[in-house]
Amino acid sequence: MDFRNRHIVVTGGAGALGTATVAQLIDAGAVCHVPCMDEAEAARFRLRDHRQVMLTVTGSLADEAAIERLYRGAAPLWGSIHIAGGFAAAALRDTELATIRQLFEMNLLSCMLCCRAAIRAMIDRASGGRIVNVAARPALEWRSGAGMTAYTVSKAGVAALTAALAEEVAKDGILVNAVAPSIMDTPANRQAMPKADHALWPKVEEVAATIAFLASPDNRVTRGAIVPVYGKS
Repeated sequence: MDFRNRHIVVTGGAGALGTATVAQLIDAGAVCHVPCMDEAEAARFRLRDHRQVMLTVTGSLADEAAIERLYRGAAPLWGSIHIAGGFAAAALRDTELATIRQLFEMNLLSCMLCCRAAIRAMIDRASGGRIVNVAARPALEWRSGAGMTAYTVSKAGVAALTAALAEEVAKDGILVNAVAPSIMDTPANRQAMPKADHALWPKVEEVAATIAFLASPDNRVTRGAIVPVYGKS
């Protein structure tokens, strides 16, 4: 895949999946614009000094003004990949309103605002582009979201956003898709579930490869897909 001279926003780019995605994109020639919540997150990002990485501290991705500034600085925009999000597991009866709002802001509202800003930038350029969102397995398999209902609903919203938006902007040459990972093989997940069979989990590099294809010029026809990336789990 050839991403030379293509500018791509990657939210959540400093996380495990985000870092794997950014690494693959810059290896293919992309310029990646990576927003971070704060200076501490920026300092942890191992690719922060790469010449093809443009790092900014934006604060919350649910802040409309911050999103607008981010996308103004990412021109000319080819792609926008939305990995940033949050997780909380609890039965709905035990979930505080503040947590519900936080999950919707981190998972759905941030994704929607980034999609909107990306589409505006791509339409202004009138040469199309690619958007890739990150849903989750419970977004496709709702019953598997028992015990994490608020999270499931927020990610199901990302899946619905992807399908509806893909139809809305197809004639503008913008292809919108999403991936839906199961539990991924990350150090944090291994620590949280030490007795699980980690060999069954998809590796972040494998999920990143699917994201990179969907965001690439090589993807000429796929839109509105929410692609399961479950590995063997």
